[in-house]
Amino acid sequence: MRKKIVAGNWKMNKTLEEGQSLTSEVKHMVNDELQHDVQVVVCPPFIHLSTLQAMLKDSSIGLGAQDCSEHSSGAYTGETAAPMLRSVGVQYVILGHSERREHFGESNELLAKKMDIALSHGLTPIFCCGEPLQIRESEGQNEYVQQQIKESLFHLSADEVQKTIIAYEPIWAIGTGKTASAEQAQEMHAVIRKQLAGQYGQETADSISILYGGSVKPGNAQEIFAGADVDGGLIGGASLKSRDFVDIAKAFS
Repeated sequence: MRKKIVAGNWKMNKTLEEGQSLTSEVKHMVNDELQHDVQVVVCPPFIHLSTLQAMLKDSSIGLGAQDCSEHSSGAYTGETAAPMLRSVGVQYVILGHSERREHFGESNELLAKKMDIALSHGLTPIFCCGEPLQIRESEGQNEYVQQQIKESLFHLSADEVQKTIIAYEPIWAIGTGKTASAEQAQEMHAVIRKQLAGQYGQETADSISILYGGSVKPGNAQEIFAGADVDGGLIGGASLKSRDFVDIAKAFS
C-alpha cells in the first residue's frame, strides 16, 4: 500500500527562532491529533536543518531539504551536498521544484544527476514536475510532464524509482491562489502512474506515492486527496501555519 504523505516546503521563509516555534507547534499537533497513517515531512531552509533534526528525533515527522547539489563535494561555493544533508539527519530532499527550474535554470538533465546523487546517499527524493499556464491552455500538459519524468527518472532502475516520491505541481497554481480541480489533479496523477507502469511495470508504479502541490489548503485538501492516484500533498504557503498544515494532514478520509 502506498504511503500517504504531506510535506511542507517552507521555501525561503522563517528565521531560526520562528522555524523552531513552528516545528514545535506542528510536532505537538501531530502527536496529539493525527490519527491516520500519514507521513508528515517538513522541509525548511538549510540553516534550520541541524536544529530541527534535534527537535524531531523522537517524533514521527520526517525532515527534508529543499535542494541538493549534483556534486558530492568540491569547490562549489554556496551549494549543499547530499552527504552533508545525511550527516545532519535529513531523510528527504525536494528536487526540481518549478522555482528552481525557473529562477536557477535547472534542466531535466541536471535533475537526473541530482536524483542519482540523492539516491546514492540514502536520501528520498521528492521529484517535482508540472506545466506552466501556456502549456495547460494549449492542452499539452500530459506530454510536457511526461518529458520531464522521462528525462530525469527513466535512467533509474525499478528499485531506485521505488525509493522516489513524485510531486505534480501545475506551475500556474503555485503561489497564485489558483488550484487545479480535484478532477484535473487526479487526471494528471493517473497519466504519471500509467507512464511509470509502461516503463517499470504496474506493480512498481502502484508502489510510488504521487503528491499534488499547488495552493492546497484545509478547505480543499480532502477533495483533492480523494483522487485514487493522489497520495498526499507538497504544501507551500499553508505549511507556514501550523494549524493549516496539520489540518491538511488530517484531511485523508
